[in-house]
Amino acid sequence: MASLGVDSEQEPLLGDRTPGSREWDIIETEEHYKSRWRSIRILYLTMFLSSVGFSIVIMSIWPYLQKIDQTADASFLGWVIASYSLGQMVASPLFGLWSNYRPRKEPLIVSIFISVAANCLYAYVHVPASHNKYYMLAARGLVGFGAGNVAVIRSYIAGATSLQERTSSMANTSACQALGFILGPVFQTCFALIGEKGVTWDVIKLQINMYTAPVLLGAFLGILNIILILTILREHRVDDTGRQCKNINFEEASTDEVQVPQGNIDQVAVVATNVLFFVILFIFALFETIVTPLTMDMYAWTREQAVLYDGIILAALGVEAVIIFMGIKLLSKKTGERALLLGGLIIIWVGFFVLLPWGNQFPKIQWEDLHNNSIPNTTFGEIIITLWKSPRDDHSEEPTGCPVEQAWCLYTPMIHLAQFLISAVLIGIGYPSCNVMSYTLYSKILGPNPQGVYMGWLTASGSAARILGPVFISQVYTAWGPRWAFSLVCGMVVLTITLLGVVYRRLIAFSVRHGRIQE
Repeated sequence: MASLGVDSEQEPLLGDRTPGSREWDIIETEEHYKSRWRSIRILYLTMFLSSVGFSIVIMSIWPYLQKIDQTADASFLGWVIASYSLGQMVASPLFGLWSNYRPRKEPLIVSIFISVAANCLYAYVHVPASHNKYYMLAARGLVGFGAGNVAVIRSYIAGATSLQERTSSMANTSACQALGFILGPVFQTCFALIGEKGVTWDVIKLQINMYTAPVLLGAFLGILNIILILTILREHRVDDTGRQCKNINFEEASTDEVQVPQGNIDQVAVVATNVLFFVILFIFALFETIVTPLTMDMYAWTREQAVLYDGIILAALGVEAVIIFMGIKLLSKKTGERALLLGGLIIIWVGFFVLLPWGNQFPKIQWEDLHNNSIPNTTFGEIIITLWKSPRDDHSEEPTGCPVEQAWCLYTPMIHLAQFLISAVLIGIGYPSCNVMSYTLYSKILGPNPQGVYMGWLTASGSAARILGPVFISQVYTAWGPRWAFSLVCGMVVLTITLLGVVYRRLIAFSVRHGRIQE
């Protein structure tokens, strides 16, 4: 029997196997064991490349959009940013349904091919004589559509791991996703050395510059990913105890595999977990969105300073998230997933409570007439612009401080830098904990049955949260200021904790609920 303690990702998390236990009698050949984990690691890579595909161009979309289409404005930028999540939200349930009834290679390869084609389209959006911005919108939407394979990836990993392996595998998956979000902007920064002009391949009208090189790299990595999936990925399914199960979506199941255990899924727990996951991603999306305008308003940072300092802060939070993902694998042994989810939500609440303005010190007021020197923070797209606005557009000294157009600047105390940093650290601890625990609990609630459609709905709820979170915070922050904005977020977290308390006893594994395994 292959040992499950070789690597951290296979380490038992819910108790060791002992002679006489049900798990002790489970036999898995070494060949099957190695094939199963090779396939899972290929999907770790796929998850990493999917998140890189989103973040590798996120810092250059605005200047590239301005370059290819002068009619593009801030509101259209918001649609371009949101199109990725919209595409993913639509595609996730579809790919999930597909993976329930066919070999999971099929939706994986098709989705990655769509992303490759979309990246190539993005590299050519400068070619049409008009309506270039709509081609960019379509390209980013299709990249998001291809990213709907996240549901297939998590469904596969959930079905190919036992309960003992599940939390660790889900943590590794989330760590790969977070690492992709961290390294994507780093790759973009390296390609900035090419410059805007770059080189042009006239025969095929291809421009290779700081805007197109990242997506061309993404297309190349996508093709490599398809090759790896075709050559290495194999269909594997095990039940909650680790026994091989018959793959209903794969024709070559061996005769010695056991049938998937039957039983009803707790739909109340499923719906509650979807709501919890939506709120968790909603809160983190709005925090990421508000970081730049908040620091510019409170600390009178210039655009250059905000991009630099906030970039460092968000990168540090990404590293912190990877560390938390790894630490959760050890901590879950002692506390359990539900307790970690509850603890993560409490930490997030404390983080936003710390962020509330206190005292009698007020931010510097930006009295200057702004006109074209900066853009008021009124929409999601306009908030995003602060990340890309080029210093070359400044014809005079850039005004800094809290714009007088935001009336709350005159009477709302400032948020001290120490407050902001402490809040960021706390949210950086709470969010990854809640993220992994949501996925892990969800997969255990669903049990050994095919999870593609259910994972698709969970992914779609997260995509909707990433769309609505920035819109919510941009409107509330601009109109009422940080005190109201973060108070509402605190109230939202309290309601979420209350919901978790109500369904706490229902968030248990399928096999535990049906009495096949003791919790």
